[in-house]
This record gives sequence, structure tokens and C-alpha cells, in this order.
Amino acid sequence: MIREPLHAPIAHLVRGGVVEGIHYGSVVVLDAGGRVELQLGDIEAAFYPRSALKPVQAVAMVRAGLPLDGELLSLTAASHSGEERHLAGTRRILELAGVGEDDLGNVPDLPYDPVVRDDWIREGRLPSRLAQNCSGKHAAMLYTCKLNGWPLKDYLDPAHPLQQAIAEIVEDLTGQAIARVTVDGCGAPLFSVSLHGLARAAARVTTAPPGTPEARVADAMREHAEMASGSGRDIAALMRAVPGLLAKDGFEGVQVAALPDGRAVAVKIADGANRARVPVAAAALARAGVDPAALTEFAGEPLLGGGEPVGSVRPVRALDPVTRQACA
Repeated sequence: MIREPLHAPIAHLVRGGVVEGIHYGSVVVLDAGGRVELQLGDIEAAFYPRSALKPVQAVAMVRAGLPLDGELLSLTAASHSGEERHLAGTRRILELAGVGEDDLGNVPDLPYDPVVRDDWIREGRLPSRLAQNCSGKHAAMLYTCKLNGWPLKDYLDPAHPLQQAIAEIVEDLTGQAIARVTVDGCGAPLFSVSLHGLARAAARVTTAPPGTPEARVADAMREHAEMASGSGRDIAALMRAVPGLLAKDGFEGVQVAALPDGRAVAVKIADGANRARVPVAAAALARAGVDPAALTEFAGEPLLGGGEPVGSVRPVRALDPVTRQACA
């Protein structure tokens, strides 16, 4: 039986000087040597990193021979917005693999970005596998299978050679055994590890020597941040704001980020709220030593009263005792 995480308060919803609500969760900050510099909540309980694990999945595919780099490798690790460049990139990966959209095993969906989605609906376009935010990863999975002579039809089966190869790299980079396997929203296997393990994996990716699969994935995502997410997305903006930072979010309030020297943070918001994820991750990065001035735009959206700002989501003092003004 997987135990229930012992989450702690990590952010307050403050309106007019009164704490109106509390977001629980867990946070870990690692120093450049991999030691735990700060922990709140439960950083060792098994949880599902969701799409925050995509950089690790991409590393596994590159280790298995995936020859992509640049924009297309960034798209392999993406939770993309469904913009035309994302669709075109996914088509290109499928073309390189010699397969078609019908071979994709992810679920059909509308684009993730609300503006793109509204345009899509207005044009009368239906949900598609190509538009779903994980299509780049799935196209790369098919390409990896094709290169290795692995079967395509059951590539999402946890027992498939591709998924076994990914599981092996997940355990290698996190430094721990996978606790449980289930199915992610897109249909791919989802591996549960700890928040500590997720942060450790991100640090392993960013500190790997140049030219390694890890470094290739990190370079691609940092250099093509909007291919890994989308225009206007906070993750792309964060990677642009903090030189050398690799960052990835995931559904249900998950975020991981790591710097080239190995400093890393990982965040899980218990109720899955994005409004808490962004300021808490910024506060954790400030605790890791990132200049707070680079993080001011990630303080989170203000709470409105009568159309005017009357409050905000503030990380707890234990997270941000020195730089609270920059991140709260």
C-alpha cells in the first residue's frame, strides 16, 4: 500500500490582510552537491510527477537512439500548447519515423492553450491526437520504436521494450525504484517516484557532460523553451528569465527546475492548483540562490476585489524568509 503524503502548508491565500485559504503541498530544494537544503511537507512519499517527468522520458529515448536535437527534441519533452509550430513539429517527427497520425496512441484532444483552443473551435476543427499536448512525445516514442525494430501497435504497454527502457532510466536518474505504474492522461505509462527523486533526476540532467543524452535534452529545452511549452506559458518565461535553468511543469500542481551546477527544486501542490505552483516554485528557486529580481514576474496573479487587486497567493515564510517581497 502506498502511504498518503504528509503534505504541509506551503502557500497562503491572503485577501485584505486575512488568510482566506491555505494550499498544502511539498517542496524540496537541493544544493549543488545534491544535499537537501530545504524540505517542506513530504518529499519521500511516492507520487505521480505527471508531465514533469517528460525530460527523463526524452533522455531515455535519446539513449535508445532517438537522433533528434533542437526544436524537435524539445517537442519530445513538451506539454505543448497546440500552436501550429507544435503541430508541424510533430508531423515532422512522424515523417522521419515513416508513420502517420493514425499511429499515435495518445488521446484526441483540443489544443491546451485557451486562445488557440477557442480559434480551433471557431474554425470547426475537432479534437485530434496531433493537437493533444503530449503528441510530440508520442511521435518520438514511435520513432524510437521504429529505429529499434520494436512493435508499434502496443508501444504504450508498460511491458513494451520502449516503456521498459524508459522505466530503467527513470530509476537510474531518480536514484530510486519505481513505486507504482499507472496510465497518464495521454495514455502513456506513468511512473511514481518521490519529489526528492524528481529533483535529483533534474539535477542529473542539467549537470551531465556536453553531448550526453541528458545534456542534449537540457540544451534543446532551454534553447527552444516555447517548443517545450508554448507562447505565454510560465515555464517558457521562467527558462528565459533565469539563464541556464531547465524547468518543466506537470498537471496536478507539479513543477521541477534545475540549474547547470546541480541546484534543483521540485514542488507538488496537493490540490493541484496552478495559482500556487508558480509563486511557490519561484520562492523555492530564490531559496536555491536564484536572484529574486529575476523572479518578480512569477509572484502569481493578484486576487481581485471589485476588479482591483486586494491580495495574493504568498509562499509560507519558511519557504521565503528573506526574499518574500520579491516572490509573495
